This record gives sequence, structure tokens and C-alpha cells, in this order.
Amino acid sequence: MYKRNVLVTGGAGFIGCNFVNFYLEKNESDAVVVLDNLTYAGNKANLNAVSDNANFRFEYGDIRDQQRVERLLRENEINVIVHFAAESHVDRSISGPDVFIETNIVGTHALLKAARQVWIEEGLFPTAHRFHHVSTDEVYGSLGPEDPSFTEETAYAPNSPYSASKAASDHLVRAYHRTYGLCTTVSNCSNNYGPYQHDEKLIPTVVRQALRGQAIPIYGTGSNVRDWLYVMDHCRAIDAILDRGMVGEVYNVGGGMECDNVTLAKHVCARVDELIADSPELQSRYPKCLVNRGLQSESLIEFVPDRAGHDFRYSINSEKIHKTLSFSPEASFAESLRQTVLFLLQRG
Repeated sequence: MYKRNVLVTGGAGFIGCNFVNFYLEKNESDAVVVLDNLTYAGNKANLNAVSDNANFRFEYGDIRDQQRVERLLRENEINVIVHFAAESHVDRSISGPDVFIETNIVGTHALLKAARQVWIEEGLFPTAHRFHHVSTDEVYGSLGPEDPSFTEETAYAPNSPYSASKAASDHLVRAYHRTYGLCTTVSNCSNNYGPYQHDEKLIPTVVRQALRGQAIPIYGTGSNVRDWLYVMDHCRAIDAILDRGMVGEVYNVGGGMECDNVTLAKHVCARVDELIADSPELQSRYPKCLVNRGLQSESLIEFVPDRAGHDFRYSINSEKIHKTLSFSPEASFAESLRQTVLFLLQRG
């Protein structure tokens, strides 16, 4: 493989920071520039582990700023873009969809225009370049209990402003490959979990509420099903796509761990209780956790009115990436969930 100079958008966010940390450790000769607008979901401290790496640079900025992106591509001789930057919380997209349109559609288009200008029109990297777009399984819509899993051939049927904005960005990436010859790949992943996830997501919410001894809100009856993917497995999948993925292809990435929301919440509560029960330090740090009184945190679970347009089930068929790129998730769900909860307990 050629030496990569990689622009990672949204690299201070949850999945992005895990990818940057993973990538620089694995690819010591490559360089990474992170472009991040540091919205509420981004934290530069997530990149402290690589801040002193000579091959790392952080750039504060908005992906919608096409001229800045073009400058970064030229100055750093960027030949790979890994595009994580996105508004991603469904609840926020329901209450305020405009920013999702701006970031996920307009922002992605600005990146594509910049890449086309520098890589194709100016010929900086006429052949050896890659634009990898990180998307979601939510673009495929909702499945019933017995429906077959999503494949790369599943028709798009987004049901929230968030998933609709991601679907639009997927289509733009495809169009720039087919129309202008931009070397693109797309991955559609299932629900991620792991270190550095923002507090608004389900697993951090369950942990936070359990530590406070407060109600843990679960939508509807808690029967909605998601496929859970450990974030480091997701990073490995993206790296495999950059290494061996075919230009113009789409790859579904799942964790092979379907679980309904209430069962997941109970698993998380159990890990919270076990870790605190085994640690006097954590017991004193979180005195309101029910395990300190001999009770179980799962008793805090409370069902709340369902979310508007709540998709029932997501399920990923990862056969393509397994067969063509020899990728399979490695993480044990039990152990990776335990490590995720421990990270959240230690972070506070």
C-alpha cells in the first residue's frame, strides 16, 4: 500500500477518536489530520493519547468550509479522507432537523466537492486516493421480528430526519464516484458502543442514571432490537476497507449481537453493580448506586412514551465484508461491555 496521509473528519467524536487512536498505533508511518468543529459531541481531550505523535495534527473547523478542506488536502498532501463527522442522535433530529441537513448533507457535499477539485481537477492524486464515508444501518429502515437482515442490496427506507440525512449523503458519495470518478467506499454500521461515547446514547445513559440512583428511561416496552458492534471492531473494519476494499463498493458492518433495549439495559446495570460491588473506591465515589444498599440497579428501569417513528429492529448481514475482506468482529460482547462500563465509571 502507498503511504497514506489521512484526513479524519469528526475525529474528536466517539467513533472518530477511537479510529484515530487505533490507526496511528497500527500504521506508524502514516499521517493523520483531524478536522473537527468541536460541537457538543466532540472533545479534543479524546485525542490526548496521540497529541504528541509527530504524525498527528488537529485542525479546528467546519466540514462545510470547502476552501479550508481544499487547503488541508493540498498542504498535507492528503490522499485519504475518512468521513465520520455527522449529527447522529435521532432524538435531536426529531426536535431540530435543520442541523442534520446542514452537517450530514451539505457538509458531506462540501467534502466531496473539495476532494474532486484537488484530487481530480487539479490531479494531486489522480489514481491513488480514497474517500471513505462512514454511514449507518438506519438508512435501510425498520425490520420486523422475522425479517431477514439488511444486506448491501436492501432498498433505502429511512424513517427519521437523521437516517434520511445519512441516506442522502450516501447517495451523494455514490454519485460522485459514478459521475466524476472519485474513488469512494461506504460502510453502513450497526449501533456502536465503547470508550468515549457521548452521554446522550443508550449505554452511557443507563450507566449515568444507575450511578445516580435515578430512573433509567427506556422507550415503549423496551422491545426494540439493535445489532451491537464494539467500536474497536468497527475501526478494524474501516481499516480493512481502506486496505482491501474495492472502489465504489458498500460494506455492511455488524457486531452479530442483536439485543432488545430492555435486555441490554439489564446487562449494563448488572455490569455496573458487579464493578462497584468489587471496588470500595467506586462504592465511595458513587454512594447513590443501589448496589451499595444491596439492591439491583435494573429496578430503576422505567418505560417512557415511545419515540416518534421509532424503528423496531435493525439487523446487519455482514457476509460481504467477511467473504471479500476477511473481516469478522473479534470482541466478546460480555467483556467489551464490561470494559465500556468500567471506562464510564472511571471517567465519572
